Amino acid sequence: MVGLLSLIVLTVVVGVLYPVAVWGVSRINTTGAEGSFVTTQSCTVSDNLGVDPQVPAGQPDPFLHTRVAGGVDDPMAPGDPASSGASNLGPNSPELVEIVTARRAIIAAREGVTPAQVPSDAVSGSGSNLDPEISPAYAALQIPRIARVTGLPTARVREIVEANTSGRQLGFLGEPRVNVQQVNRDLGVGAQHCR
Repeated sequence: MVGLLSLIVLTVVVGVLYPVAVWGVSRINTTGAEGSFVTTQSCTVSDNLGVDPQVPAGQPDPFLHTRVAGGVDDPMAPGDPASSGASNLGPNSPELVEIVTARRAIIAAREGVTPAQVPSDAVSGSGSNLDPEISPAYAALQIPRIARVTGLPTARVREIVEANTSGRQLGFLGEPRVNVQQVNRDLGVGAQHCR
């Protein structure tokens, strides 16, 4: 009898009251609880998803780009929020080497540098392939192209990137990172790639 009473009480507390309390607290500040959406020029995107902006072939590319998510067939495919996930290819995988080599060559050509100058995060996907941030090194590599295409002075593009760069968490955790979507919005090109 005591066991059955304990089961009923714990089911009500853990299965009903606790979830209702958590849901209630989440309603206090709905701007953060609903996915951090940002609307610009009738386009709504999530600040927490790094979907790589694309331009038609042969068109000028004004965007700061995120990490890529493609495979062997299309190494530069943009991240797709509907199908996030890692490839599970290990460091000794010939397929991964082929993908990274292709990405490095494509990015080097796009940025006008040698493949050796392309940072590692530019050619490697994140765990979910939807990381909204990149390293300051990858952002710096893209600054000359962005300045050339947008007509902005290089120093102004660099200021925008620096304004959207976060340091290590608590001063020692993680790495410095650049918010790609916010940089693109500040450059005035963020809403052009909405889908």
